[in-house]
Amino acid sequence: MRLLSVILLLAILLAIGGFAAFHFLHSTPPAPLAPPAVQMPVPEHHLIGTSVQGREIDEYTYGTGTTTLLFVGGIHGAYEWNASALAYQFIDYLNAHPEAVPKNEKITVIPDLNPDAFHNGLGLDGHFTNVDNLPADLSKYRTNANGVDLNRNFDCNWSPHGVWQAKPENTGTAAFSEPETRALRDFALAERPVAVVFWHSASNAVYASQCNNGILPETLEVMNTYAKAAGYQAIKEFDAYIVTGAGEDWLASQNIPAITVELSSHDKVEWDKNILGIEALISHFAQ
Repeated sequence: MRLLSVILLLAILLAIGGFAAFHFLHSTPPAPLAPPAVQMPVPEHHLIGTSVQGREIDEYTYGTGTTTLLFVGGIHGAYEWNASALAYQFIDYLNAHPEAVPKNEKITVIPDLNPDAFHNGLGLDGHFTNVDNLPADLSKYRTNANGVDLNRNFDCNWSPHGVWQAKPENTGTAAFSEPETRALRDFALAERPVAVVFWHSASNAVYASQCNNGILPETLEVMNTYAKAAGYQAIKEFDAYIVTGAGEDWLASQNIPAITVELSSHDKVEWDKNILGIEALISHFAQ
């Protein structure tokens, strides 16, 4: 009887095992595990300085190459808010298209060099692409919180008697007296970009830079490359009135090519034009 029980138990186990094997062989295999999601590259984000009122001045860097292109917006605060808006839209573009940066390049964007003037004029900070219900006159929010025109505070022919549109302009107590201009100076000297683009408004042109020794040959190439692709007029020298202490001209004195891109108005970003200029400049330096 005991032997019969053992035989019966073995028969049951074999039957169960056979059924399991049959089920395993004929059932639908489980779906393979999905591969981990591809992580988009995260831009480097650094504080390069603070404003008179303590607001952060940030830079965003994409790519790891040794050829740096620098784009700067917002030097004239709320008065030229669309220059900052263009810079932030470029940041959005780079976040969505990291492949746009060639392997040999590094692209840095400083979207707002004058955050106090922007905030005090429009009552907001940070990332934006449009501003509704603008005050009628934003010209008093062109300077920093000390009332200094930052684009008269750099060390190229700095003068205590600067002008803007033929009107007297506060240029600071000395070249680089302001924390905002020192922040850009220190960053540019440390990074040594191959070209710098300043976004302003609203002269509807691209201007070269120079500081006493004529225009750098590479500056002319940068100006013509951007202007031709974007559809702006290329102008070698701004001659409407005398400009002293300009940031782009100081960069020229440091043998760093720089151009000023002036949008056609104070209320349009002109993204479709400027992305063509940006892409042409990126291609110009790509290897």
